[in-house]
Amino acid sequence: QVQLVESGGGLVQAGGSLRLSCAASGRTSRSYAMAWFRQAPGKEREFVVSISWNGANTYYTDSVKGRFTISRDNAKNTVYLQMNSLKPEDTGVYYCAAGSRGMSYSAAYDSWGQGTQVTVSS
Repeated sequence: QVQLVESGGGLVQAGGSLRLSCAASGRTSRSYAMAWFRQAPGKEREFVVSISWNGANTYYTDSVKGRFTISRDNAKNTVYLQMNSLKPEDTGVYYCAAGSRGMSYSAAYDSWGQGTQVTVSS
């Protein structure tokens, strides 16, 4: 229903910044809540942040509050994740997801991107 493609991952030193992008396509994509999840090696996929379809509501996990910012541009069918003050523990594969609600669990989302690697060195 909704196709998602992430980009913008890479290698950055601790304290640096990256901006991830998620391009969405599909008839109902503008009505979907969007979210970012991440998965570190050997760990379960973890919720990072979500944003409602109109951008009015955002929900961040505690570990990224004040450092990460989610935004969306519905005219471009794109959601962004600006990541500042990056830490080594932010390392992982970051996935974009779309669903009808901005829940913090992965089962709430029915469309997923392929993931983009973020590596933060110390």
